[in-house]
Parts: sequence; structure tokens; C-alpha cells
Amino acid sequence: MSFNLSTFAAGLSGNLRGIAWMALSTVAFSTMHAIVRDVTQTLHPFEVAFFRQFLGVFVLAPWFIRYGLAPLRTRRLGLHAGRAVVNVIAMFAFYYALSIVPLAQVSALGFSVPIFTAILAMLFLGERVRLRRWAAILFGFAGVFVALAPDLNETGTVTLGSVLVVLSSVTWAIALIFIKVLGRTESTITITTYMVLLMTPMSLIPALAVWQWPTPGMFGLLVLVGMLGTIGQLTVVQALKEGETHVVMPIDFTKLIWAAMLGFLWFGEIPTAFTWLGGAMIFASTMYIALREHQLRRSKHAAAAEDAPPVPRTPEL
Repeated sequence: MSFNLSTFAAGLSGNLRGIAWMALSTVAFSTMHAIVRDVTQTLHPFEVAFFRQFLGVFVLAPWFIRYGLAPLRTRRLGLHAGRAVVNVIAMFAFYYALSIVPLAQVSALGFSVPIFTAILAMLFLGERVRLRRWAAILFGFAGVFVALAPDLNETGTVTLGSVLVVLSSVTWAIALIFIKVLGRTESTITITTYMVLLMTPMSLIPALAVWQWPTPGMFGLLVLVGMLGTIGQLTVVQALKEGETHVVMPIDFTKLIWAAMLGFLWFGEIPTAFTWLGGAMIFASTMYIALREHQLRRSKHAAAAEDAPPVPRTPEL
């Protein structure tokens, strides 16, 4: 009896397929971060970040072959440009942090993005934040300080690397607000296309100041970074498409486990108890925020369905 993978996958529930896709994304992203940490010991993080974007241009080729110039149609070029600027800052800060901060700590602090996004959505999009969500946000911030504890230097101040991880989380949260606003009128393809096309020349300018031609072996690793980044993005989208958010998102926490394992095997890094505890606190906070958003969205849909006029039923024959 032969084994058919597609038939087996089709027999799984949507949530199980979503969990599988999310698990694959955590492996892809964690491996990409480990490679970036390795490559940035030789090449400047700004140059690595540029190659990550430049290689992403080739991923767009199938879209233009299929849709022509349709993905470029927009009336919100200013918003696309603003999002790209913020995204470049987030990417440069994150890649620089990867070059000097242990992988597990970067992963733990990176979970804070939804916390900052929730605050910014309240300030700029008028979203309401009730008491329980505020409690989750404060709990998450406490987790950030716990995760930062092992990175305090002799003067009691946080070192540059951890500051850059938090900066990347804040700026990425701002980029997500741009995406939410653009998503009201723009397609996913258009948003992604302008992100890559605008971020590539923006990231090239700082990269030229520190440019160093990579060796063939190093370039191969950069290509792998681009491939793994694309696989990670696509599998996250597919996971959220197949399964419910509150079911598949807990799998994202395994990035901390993969990061700890790769950091130990690749670089001899041993995460502290503060990193594990802080990462767990941050992730628990973000999971609660995501779960509350899911529940509120479902309640709104249910209320809208009740208010809708009844649909005439076709008599059974």
C-alpha cells in the first residue's frame, strides 16, 4: 500500500493542518536566524539585511508573470513608503541584534511585538482596550524586563543588543499598524510587492557604507536566508488560513526551544532561567491578547448574523 501525503493531509482537520504549518514556520524562522547570526560574524548586519530583501525580489516574479502590473496599482503610495521606512528600521535593528545577542534571548524578546501592536492600535486606530487586556499587556511588559535581566551590564543598564531587539519589536508593531490601515483598501499581493520593491533600495544605501563582497559559500548562505524567510512567511499565512488563531499560535512558542537548541549546538550559548521565564511570560500575554481578539471578532460576527434579514430557503424537492 503506497502512502499519499496529500490524501493524508486532506484527512486531517483544519486545526491540525494549521498546527503542522505553524510548526514548519518556527523551524524555518529559527534556522534563518541562526544562519544570520553566523553570517553576521563576517558580513555587516546591514548588508545581510539588504540581501534578504534583494533576494525577495525574485520571489515576486511568479506574481508579475501571472498578474502583470496589477499588483502595482495603488492610490496609497505614501502609506506604502512609510511602512517600508519603518520596516527597514525594524529589520536593521533585528539583524544587528542577532549578531550580538544570544538566539534564545532574541526569540524571547521578539514575542513582545503583539503587545506593542495592541497599544498602538488603541492609540491610532481607536481600538478599545479593557481591563483584562491591560492586565495582559502589563504582564507581558514584566516578562520583557525579566528576559532583559541576564543582559544587564556592570552599571545596571541594558546593553545595546537587547535595546535593539526591543526597538525592532516596537518598529515592527508600527509597521503592522500600517499594514492594518493598508489592508482596508489594498490586496495582500500589493502590500507585499511594495514592501519588497521599496525596502530593497532603502536597505541598499546603508549597506553600501559597509559593503564587503561575500564569498561564494557566504552567498549560498544568504540565498538560504532568503529562501527560509520566504518559507517562514508563507507557512505562517497558510497556518492561519487552515486553523484557528488561538489553536495554532501556541506552536509559535517552540521558536524559543529551537533557538535555544540551535544557539547551544551552533554557538555554545546556554539560555538563562530569566530568558525562559521572561519568554514564557511575554508569550502568555500575547496569547491572551490574541485569544481575546478572536473571541470579540467571533461575537461581532454572531451579532451581525442575528441582525441580518433571514435568507429565504429553497424548498426541498
